[in-house]
Amino acid sequence: MPSILYNPQNAATKTNPGIDPKNILEKVEEKPPSKKTLAKGIKEIYGDFCSNTSIHGFQYFGQHRPRKEILFWIVIFVITIYFCTTIIVRIYVKWSETPVIVSFSEKSTPIWSVPFPRVTICPETKRAMNMSTDDTFFQLMEKLDTFLKEGQQHSENFTLADLERTLTLMHICKSGISGIVQITQPLLKDIDYTENLNHMLPRVDKYLFTCEWFGNMVPCERLFNRVYTDEGICYTFNSLKADDLYREGVLKSKMRSISNATDDKNLPLQWSLEQGYDRGSDLHTYPARVLSSGSKAGLNVHVQSFLDEVDYTCNGPIQGFKILLHSPDDVPSVSKHFVRLAMDKEVMIAVKPKMITTSDDIAAYDPMKRRCFMSKDRQLKFYKIYSQNNCERECLTNFTYAECGCVQFSMPRFKDMPVCGEDKILCYSNAYNKLLVKQFKDGLASEDGLAHLPLDDCNCMPACTSLEYETEISEGHFDLVNTLKAFNNFDDYFRIYPGGKMSLMSIYFKENQFITSRRSELYGVTELLANFGGVFGLFMGISILSIVEMIYHFSLRLWSNMTRSAVG
Repeated sequence: MPSILYNPQNAATKTNPGIDPKNILEKVEEKPPSKKTLAKGIKEIYGDFCSNTSIHGFQYFGQHRPRKEILFWIVIFVITIYFCTTIIVRIYVKWSETPVIVSFSEKSTPIWSVPFPRVTICPETKRAMNMSTDDTFFQLMEKLDTFLKEGQQHSENFTLADLERTLTLMHICKSGISGIVQITQPLLKDIDYTENLNHMLPRVDKYLFTCEWFGNMVPCERLFNRVYTDEGICYTFNSLKADDLYREGVLKSKMRSISNATDDKNLPLQWSLEQGYDRGSDLHTYPARVLSSGSKAGLNVHVQSFLDEVDYTCNGPIQGFKILLHSPDDVPSVSKHFVRLAMDKEVMIAVKPKMITTSDDIAAYDPMKRRCFMSKDRQLKFYKIYSQNNCERECLTNFTYAECGCVQFSMPRFKDMPVCGEDKILCYSNAYNKLLVKQFKDGLASEDGLAHLPLDDCNCMPACTSLEYETEISEGHFDLVNTLKAFNNFDDYFRIYPGGKMSLMSIYFKENQFITSRRSELYGVTELLANFGGVFGLFMGISILSIVEMIYHFSLRLWSNMTRSAVG
């Protein structure tokens, strides 16, 4: 049986004799290919990307798998994205809100790179010397009360000079017995409180008997300056001069040189807290520094007091001295931080600097984020140098002036700011308490416990670079009588200083080096990128090349495919 072969020409002829098969083939060959749509191109690129990407889990989305498996990987991918995003947001918030960290320095710092502490010695003696009477403060207040009620004729031994000095004592005696006298207006105008204090307190050599500095005996008048505080006259060593501490126009009556022979009188300022000492500075610098630790390289002072000069009605049953140790550019605040020096004691004060330095990379941050002020951030009205103590002192001065219309005689002031008289003592005492309450309420109102006040108000954050002195105190008994007998000076001493009591104070550095702390960036740009990359790599295996790969597939690769399809 013959086989029947299929012939397209015969089929075409049989079906439609009028159509030429050759024409049909030519028409089929001439038909242009259909163009690839954008959706089809993206779908193709998506499948190609899922097959070749380095991002973990994506390859399962481009494969033909059961719906259960695809749903499983979608859930895993969403959970991974959630945790990855959460951690990255936490890292960013931490970097944004607390960009600064305080850590210990890698190297120790020698003590000669920082100044010796400023030493302020405040006698507890408040007895009014050189007056026409030896009455106690309580007795003086009783005479003042009589003077106010009955007049001068009933106060025979109460002169005008005694009145001035009694009114001066009212500003420095804290016993509270001044409340027995009610004064509603100033009794005398333009009282020079500092001059009255100079007349009332004896010479410095009566309280500071001998001074030894750097292993050499030096007259105390050459080392110490007289400074006026809210508790009267104090003596300070190694402080900045008034012209280096206060701005122009500020009345500088708070510090006076006791002797014209002061060694550092003509020395320029060779130190700043942020920059340290000048590189070319010599051993003999201003402010002073030492080369080593130990009592022989420190300050040793024999201080003395006298029982007949102690007035227990002024500040209570306290005798001896208050000792303050702080940075040379800080003003002394006697009522806050001090070391008590009792009589008949040998007190050894070992000092260890506590310094915080600042790296240059945090200067660009906002002060409220780094929680400290640099010298360029905050300019004080009264002081050239910013420190937290100076700022708080200025804040209290401004607040007192706003409340009372005057300031305490020991506060910094301009010429147009009057000094508070005896009628304003209660006002400026209450102003201090009001300021504390105000700062407390402002702190509670803020989210982080810090009052975010304008820069010209009492927003006294710490200085970014700060220097404090921690102390370790040891004491023993100082036997003055037997010491004088051993040197055959017993009779001579008590003839010159009847009723004298003495103590020895030694202040020195504990160690030759100390470890500083350092404010620096918590995350720099490099650390931030490394943290982000570590989180992405841990959860998803994403790197910079993975992102480039994604951009490449959905831009250059997609465009190339679409162009090639259109040309073909």
